[in-house]
Amino acid sequence: MQMDKVENILNEFYEQYDEEGRLDKDKAHNIEFITTTNYIEKYLKPGDKIIEIGAATGRYSLYYAKKGYEVEAVDLVDKNLEILKSKIKEGMTIKATQANALDLHMFEDNTFDITLCLGPLYHLFSDNDKLKAINEAIRITKPGGKIFFAYITNEAVILNYGLRKGNLLKLEKMCDDKFKVPDIPEEIFSVRYIKDFDKLMDNCKNIKKLNELATDGISATVAGDYVNALNDEKYKVWVKYHLANCEREDLMGYSSHILYIAEKK
Repeated sequence: MQMDKVENILNEFYEQYDEEGRLDKDKAHNIEFITTTNYIEKYLKPGDKIIEIGAATGRYSLYYAKKGYEVEAVDLVDKNLEILKSKIKEGMTIKATQANALDLHMFEDNTFDITLCLGPLYHLFSDNDKLKAINEAIRITKPGGKIFFAYITNEAVILNYGLRKGNLLKLEKMCDDKFKVPDIPEEIFSVRYIKDFDKLMDNCKNIKKLNELATDGISATVAGDYVNALNDEKYKVWVKYHLANCEREDLMGYSSHILYIAEKK
């Protein structure tokens, strides 16, 4: 499918979807933001230069710009970029640019200390395009810099769309006999098995894997209603449990999102 057609599909989808409120709409969804920032800050140093590719409405970019970091925010979708730009305040060292994750020619090699690629892999439907985006993120990162790649699991669709929203019969028709969700642009989101994503990343010889983890665990899939019903004291315990166990391979597969963290050699 032509990339401009994919772009049209995404623009139509995000005109209706509340990306601005996704991470903050409830306690279950906020765990993704808590976990991602927790890991970014394991590696972030004073004075680091940050780029967020696929910045959407700027939840992470603006968060770090407010902390005084120099940030480049890149997104493809018109509506998301407009919202992001509208929230930039005087004094913030942040620049928002419309660009495609497959082609970041406007940025030189070895420019950024922290590269966040937290959205583009959700909407790329071939291994070739995924590798293009991955390699562009690597190219613009400094040697020794850290790169954060997020992707969606297959079971996120099975549990959320299939089980919770009552579409198991439709999914059975769409999927293969092992219930692998097809990667097609009309379904908006591309999903992966963890083992397949790891195999894809093995093609990149100039990075070293540091961490791979579940950013929301079962909070946004199996246990969402329970997590949202927790009082603040119990919610802190749940977050503590999640952060203590989010790298456990035996628990990662049912997370909606996985974060793969690498260092450029």
